[in-house]
Amino acid sequence: MPPALTSLSHGAGCGCKLSAADLRPIVAGLPRPTDPRVLVATDTADDAGVVRLSDDLALVQTVDFFTPIVDDPYAFGRIAATNALSDIYAMGGVPVSALNLVAYPLETLGPEVLAEILRGGADAVAAAGASIVGGHSIDDPEPKYGLAVTGTVHPGAVLTNAGGAPGDALVLTKPLGAGTVATAIKRGLADDALVARAIEVMTTLNDRAAAAAREAGAHALTDVTGFGLLGHVHELAAASGLAAEIDADAVPAIDGVLALLEGEEALAGGSKRNRLDAESFTTWGDVAEPVRRLVCDAMTSGGLLAAVASGTDMEGWAIGRLVPGEPGTISVT
Repeated sequence: MPPALTSLSHGAGCGCKLSAADLRPIVAGLPRPTDPRVLVATDTADDAGVVRLSDDLALVQTVDFFTPIVDDPYAFGRIAATNALSDIYAMGGVPVSALNLVAYPLETLGPEVLAEILRGGADAVAAAGASIVGGHSIDDPEPKYGLAVTGTVHPGAVLTNAGGAPGDALVLTKPLGAGTVATAIKRGLADDALVARAIEVMTTLNDRAAAAAREAGAHALTDVTGFGLLGHVHELAAASGLAAEIDADAVPAIDGVLALLEGEEALAGGSKRNRLDAESFTTWGDVAEPVRRLVCDAMTSGGLLAAVASGTDMEGWAIGRLVPGEPGTISVT
């Protein structure tokens, strides 16, 4: 029998990402595109790039892959694909096609496990109404899977993370805690019911959430993944030139996660890096330690985070607001 997928990964899911603090100065030193057709690039740490092809059509392009977050290969494939597709939805786009990205130890895990990973990815892409049209694979002792995804959007309908307005409510469409569950799996701390709840969250497409954000007239939109809730709120607020306030009691968690976060046994390495980074832009009120850990959870395939006008009805959890202040700073109370 092949070894468990998570036993081969040094970090699970989006928790294996390089830290935002390490990436910022590297990306800041890269040249910027000068082509006027480029509508969105890396300047505001947005979810995907957008390039105008004509007056009424633009391409949305993204890529995302990571190490196993669960041991079931089919579920891993679905989660990884759902996560990659999310970046298209976060820009207001519709996914059209995808390419598989595979790093895999064929001799260790065998072809059957890879076939299940790819089947899971294909099913997620098909559910999104898109098609897998190819891919690339390499031999790697640590398995990794994801997608390069292309979508479309009207140039005038792009939703970025930079359009938030003072007083906007911040609405989150999925509960947090997948990074914690992934670490709990690796350390034998997660029961089957908790794993099933996390898989349900991570395999839910963000298509309906994106439609809800559009209907609510969202001013800004992003998704919550490996940098944690605070990391992505920071990016949205900074891009919008505003500060943010988060209501700690309003932040939703996958059932069972807060109990795990009472201690550090299930605290992901990526979440620890997120917490260290967040201390540079966050002030804390009387917030319990498990909740502080939750808002830094290195989430995989999380929900959308929308900035909508105060009082607007949108499905999800209203977790805070944008306010005037030093751009990118956050107060959690």
